[in-house]
Amino acid sequence: MKRLATVLLSLFTIPVFAQNVPYIAHDLTKENMFSTNIEGPNFDSRGRLFVVNFKHDGTVGLISPHTGRGTVFVELPDSSIANSIVFDRKGNMLLADFVGHNILKVNMKTRNISVFCHSDQFNQPNDFCINAQGQLFASDPSWKNGTGQIWRIDPDGTPTLLDGNMGTTNGICLSPDEKILYVNESVQRKIWKFDVDDSGNISNKRLFAEFPDFGFDGMKTDREGNLYVTRYGKGTIAMLRPDGEVFREIPLKGNPAAISYSAGTTAGRFTLRCRIANAWKFSVRRFPVRVYKSFGMMAMASVSPYLPISACSSAIILFFIFSCFLLLMRFVISEGSFFRSYSSQPFTRV
Repeated sequence: MKRLATVLLSLFTIPVFAQNVPYIAHDLTKENMFSTNIEGPNFDSRGRLFVVNFKHDGTVGLISPHTGRGTVFVELPDSSIANSIVFDRKGNMLLADFVGHNILKVNMKTRNISVFCHSDQFNQPNDFCINAQGQLFASDPSWKNGTGQIWRIDPDGTPTLLDGNMGTTNGICLSPDEKILYVNESVQRKIWKFDVDDSGNISNKRLFAEFPDFGFDGMKTDREGNLYVTRYGKGTIAMLRPDGEVFREIPLKGNPAAISYSAGTTAGRFTLRCRIANAWKFSVRRFPVRVYKSFGMMAMASVSPYLPISACSSAIILFFIFSCFLLLMRFVISEGSFFRSYSSQPFTRV
């Protein structure tokens, strides 16, 4: 039994060891592949990664999540510049155009670009998220005034002002069950949460978290309801539990700025963009997510939930696996010898 306990203890050592591995970033793209307005990486249902302002402002780039190479997918008309990307239920790409005060729609088959929603009351649509009903929730900051708004855009393109008395609204996301809307204010460094009803209306505004320094940008929840918040100026991603407690900060190279889930994956992947001009790849052991972040001089990175397989970590893992195998074989052989010797004893009928 002691041998069996040793074997089991060794087998449990691997996952415990892996849980303590730190988050590690790896370059995904080369520097200066994007303009300084790099933003909104997101995946479509086919697993293709798109990022705005590839090579120069006013473009959407198609980036390989494996090699980091990219091509221009579309050029936006009328001097429009996008800031965020989501995909609707039909697979269309929706873009927050902060120059034209529009939400643009891109047909992914024809690459035709049209105006999905326009309002002269928009300040500059910045970030948005989408629910299962196809409703968009958009942040709309006025940077010069230090104020902001929250909008809902319905599937027919109709905008509804949900809250016009916010600070500089920026990052916005829904909880996994879509019953809570999180909105942060970059300058005021506050994160608010609202209840969301079945019609997409919000209520019961309350303070979720507040930080004393640096700024905020994009954010996203994971499947467990934890909130990932990019801390602009500090170069980290703060991880908050559903009760608002900060339980970890992930250090990055550059200033992180946007996060969004990729579509069509059971792994719960999400992407994020930062400020420095090339892409980065990160490894996160605990959560089943893959993150791509862009940086301001134009770069990107990814955070995956799996153990980063460096030469050192690979050697350690193989060592543990091999040790466990030897212990298991020793146990099987020794116990087999015991049973053979026991079975060779004469059998006496009682």
